[in-house]
Amino acid sequence: MSKIRFEQVSLQFQGTTHPAINHCSCEIDSAELVVILGPSGCGKTTLLKMVNRLYEPDSGKIYLGNTEIRQISATQLRRQMGYVIQKSGLFPHMSVAENIAVVPKLLGWSRGKIQSRIDELLELVKLSPTEYRHRYPSQLSGGQQQRVGIARALAGNPEVMLMDEPFGAIDAITRESLQEELSRLQRQVNKTILFVSHDIEEALHLADRILILQQGEIVQFDTPYNILTQPKSEFVHNLVGADDQVRQLSLLRVETAMSPIPPNHQPCEGQTIARYENLRQALSLILATGASMLTVLDDGKAVGVLTLESIRDAAKTGSKSA
Repeated sequence: MSKIRFEQVSLQFQGTTHPAINHCSCEIDSAELVVILGPSGCGKTTLLKMVNRLYEPDSGKIYLGNTEIRQISATQLRRQMGYVIQKSGLFPHMSVAENIAVVPKLLGWSRGKIQSRIDELLELVKLSPTEYRHRYPSQLSGGQQQRVGIARALAGNPEVMLMDEPFGAIDAITRESLQEELSRLQRQVNKTILFVSHDIEEALHLADRILILQQGEIVQFDTPYNILTQPKSEFVHNLVGADDQVRQLSLLRVETAMSPIPPNHQPCEGQTIARYENLRQALSLILATGASMLTVLDDGKAVGVLTLESIRDAAKTGSKSA
């Protein structure tokens, strides 16, 4: 049901000389996180807002599952979708709990079910319910507001999440933390997510696939690894920095390059890395510690080792992470 399909979708705003979206066709799979990437003015937010009918196409069709979205009332459609924007968009006069409860109330949930859902979601985004449910947005940091915004978007248990540069106004450290949280959440809740970004590193880190727009047209829609290693145009090549081999390492998991544990090997403190981390992180750790070898861990148990030579080999062969 949560698959999204665009069929030859176009939209040109009144008074403009070129379409904002021009004959776009693609399909987003259920439970897939797709980042819409491109320079300012390329149509990213316009494409996103067409999914919940904030903008209507001039031509073409958009499907949610097998249903063309214009067959669903705009109000009903939006209640089926979570929507997160930059700076969270929280209602300032409502408490955290009241903000999260907005959609469940519209859906007619019982008071008990709503209260339970509020606590569940605050735990999910790593905010203590007892500490945060009665606070107001002005009493939260920017990162905390974004967490509440994500919780509110998840409140009605939507199949689809639309996220419009949700971390764009956040400082770099908090932004990285929120990206990690979103990755963790997606592993738990498995939503279909369309995520608008202009940040290459963010797209490479989060996306199952990246949809690249140029002047309202889709110029490549592929996995992060394929986009980095097989850009379809000079525009894509320059946009993502396809020559950056260190960036490519961020797409390869440690487990793809590790070797069996040698006899009598003893892990050294500060020289271990989880098997699901990436080779870019492993390279940084080796350079920072001067270690000849990192011990690879899975739930705290040593499962392999990683050397600088094995990282070099992985970079050459381009083994894709699972």
